[in-house]
Amino acid sequence: MKSLNGRDLASFIKERQAHQVASLESKPKLLIIRDSNNPVITKYVNLKIKYGEDIGVEVEDYLAKDTVEIATKIQSANEDSTVSGIILQLPILEKEKTDELCNLIAPTKDVDGLGQHAKYDSATATAILWLLAGYDIKLESKKIAIVGRGKLVGAPLYRIFQTSNYNVSLFHRGDDLTNLKSFDIIISATGVPGLISSDFISPGATLIDAGTASEDGVIKGDFAPELYTRKDLTAITPVVGGVGPLTITCLFDHLLQAAR
Repeated sequence: MKSLNGRDLASFIKERQAHQVASLESKPKLLIIRDSNNPVITKYVNLKIKYGEDIGVEVEDYLAKDTVEIATKIQSANEDSTVSGIILQLPILEKEKTDELCNLIAPTKDVDGLGQHAKYDSATATAILWLLAGYDIKLESKKIAIVGRGKLVGAPLYRIFQTSNYNVSLFHRGDDLTNLKSFDIIISATGVPGLISSDFISPGATLIDAGTASEDGVIKGDFAPELYTRKDLTAITPVVGGVGPLTITCLFDHLLQAAR
């Protein structure tokens, strides 16, 4: 069984990005806005800060007290020529305000690709495409299942696959997931730990886990642990280092495009 390690692919792109930053007249700046110290959110913000340091990009981590302050900060950053890109780190506490706030981000600075008019595709969805291409996993003639209809991954990835005329189906986490047995490629992004059990997956399947959650302080994905012991799968993302590293790499790729 092949391990779909995003870190290996990200390292090559990261080296190229560092050279690009060095060639720019002024240092790009990424603003991350959040309203929570949730362990999963804090982990990913810190990873982005570290990545920025590694390639020479300034990253500001801004903790807002409420959605009003988030909106004010976004509007201010839209007008700030020193800010190249803006990320609203999801989920926010008032989830019903997510679309409204994402749509406030200037399309040319929306490097996460979450606003309705964003110039860039969803970073996580793009990272999944990079991962599949990097390991030469062909999508033509394959049955593809996406589990999770969220704004970050499921919905944008489904649109991308439909536009490419791939055979793709979209599942909600509450659907009958035994139907996944008939699919060749399963991409899950629900944030429900262990939702996808071994009973749902047929031999030869390729599995990509893009879901993260915190359970008793431990970061966990959508795939049940027993899936990692199976020898009859074609490929699976590792528990750590699959889609996540490439998502961050893609974010900074968008940021450098915005800075230029």
